[in-house]
Amino acid sequence: MTDFTPDVIVVGAGLAGLVATHELALAGKRVLVLDQENRANLGGQAWWSLGGLLFVDSPEQRRMGIKDSPELAWQDWQGSAQFDRLGDGTDGPGRGEDHWPLQWAKAYVEFANREKRDYLHALGLRSLPFVGWAERGDGRATGHGNSVPRFHLTWGTGPEVVRIFVEPVQEAEARGLVRLAFRHQVDELVVEDGTVVGVRGTVLADDDAERGVKSSRDAVGDFEHRAAAVVVTSGGIGHNHELMRRSWPTERVGPAPEHLISGVPAHVDGRMQAISETAGATMVNRDRMWAYVEGIHNWDPVWPDHAIRILPGPSSMWFDATGKRLEGMSGVPGADSIGAMKQILATGHDYSWFVLTQSIIEKEFALSGSEQNPDITGKDLKFLAKTRLAKGAPGPVEAFKEHGVDFVVAATLDELVTGMNELARGPRLDVDDLERQVVARDREVDNAFSKDIQVMAIHNARRSRTDKLIRVAKPHKVLDPAHGPLIAVRLNILSRKTLGGLETNLDGQCVAADGSVVPGLYAAGEVAGFGGGGVHGYNALEGTFLGGCIFSGRAVGRALAR
Repeated sequence: MTDFTPDVIVVGAGLAGLVATHELALAGKRVLVLDQENRANLGGQAWWSLGGLLFVDSPEQRRMGIKDSPELAWQDWQGSAQFDRLGDGTDGPGRGEDHWPLQWAKAYVEFANREKRDYLHALGLRSLPFVGWAERGDGRATGHGNSVPRFHLTWGTGPEVVRIFVEPVQEAEARGLVRLAFRHQVDELVVEDGTVVGVRGTVLADDDAERGVKSSRDAVGDFEHRAAAVVVTSGGIGHNHELMRRSWPTERVGPAPEHLISGVPAHVDGRMQAISETAGATMVNRDRMWAYVEGIHNWDPVWPDHAIRILPGPSSMWFDATGKRLEGMSGVPGADSIGAMKQILATGHDYSWFVLTQSIIEKEFALSGSEQNPDITGKDLKFLAKTRLAKGAPGPVEAFKEHGVDFVVAATLDELVTGMNELARGPRLDVDDLERQVVARDREVDNAFSKDIQVMAIHNARRSRTDKLIRVAKPHKVLDPAHGPLIAVRLNILSRKTLGGLETNLDGQCVAADGSVVPGLYAAGEVAGFGGGGVHGYNALEGTFLGGCIFSGRAVGRALAR
């Protein structure tokens, strides 16, 4: 690559790296992008995503009758993040781990209010008119959760979010401004006189594996490249279960799960965290991560331990491994992910159960991932109308019900519990105990009001136009045969996002232990905790991971362009 002298080196060709590269190329900068995978993996994890984006007071929200504001969004963000590591308030040695994340969070909520949608709209991105209500909250106005629906689903899902940045980057590549070097694994950041001046690493053997498939690590050479700045955009630690367990917040959440399945491909290994630390960067908030509790084993896997997350509506009954119904708002599916995890892990087991009906699965089960939503990913309106409005669950959901190892379908509760016990990794469930809890809940649906918090949440959800139209089933008795058959789903914990990361200032410059910047070193995306080393704090409001990659990648690109 002696014929190409870059101004900036970007390590990682995921969404944050593409956004930074796009911004740099717009400014006429020469960018070398290095990635350990092949070209088929451009866009990284973002390509596999559902493409959800959090906007605040958007036209889509207003058309659906949703009243949102930056003040309400900031209240929700603070209640969810619960920033509590603020130190002495300075940006020096006494700063806390949440010093920069708090500033990133304020800037991000402002960005999500207007500029984020305008920026993406200008690049060609469009959202579906229905606004989803993710992480519905823990029941407190100032606590965790979205007070209103804010989850805007991209028309085209994750591949479309990737496309709007890949295409201009490829155009810049054709003009000679950008060079994409695949199968280049960075092993070291080159530091001279305290300044990061380049990278060294291993050239990996060509591997034509399809997107997401685990690739070889056979070495065929080495490389060294230099530039005025290096931007690390290498992603999180979601497939590095050893590293996850080492940082697992046992005291706060419960014991690390023995059985853990992977919501991200094998190349999401977290290597660049330690490499960046060696060069002087600081890792903060290591114990904050966003693992989901509604994971199911993919019956048609792409990567090892391939997990899919169920995006549930609020109506499925949720039981821990012992057969006890989860309590409070965190016992309502889709309300409070970390709260649910605490209840589940408190049993000493690492799985739980949904019990539901065919009526519920048809209206309320969605699967996270671009490949699990071919109608929206393919931007096929006829297919969308056919799959979403026709009777029955969407095809991918029915396929999991038929083939997935975590599903039990039965005509009676006795048969259902027998099947659940065949799948249990822990105690056997007692059918009489389960029936008592189901019947008690069923008695609560005879009126349009209730003292059962889950039934209350269902009625509240159906006041949202989106939920009533396409997302939340009409309240009914679980044991009513007219809504059968009965379905049980064994829910496993799946890895997904790293909430902590490399500490960065608002320009994306990596911060050293003494609070000074590390000259020449920048970071964006998940490796930087989506901004600052943990913009989400302890909880995510959802629709903020892709947005965090876009916001932090753009900030770095524009700072370096200046």
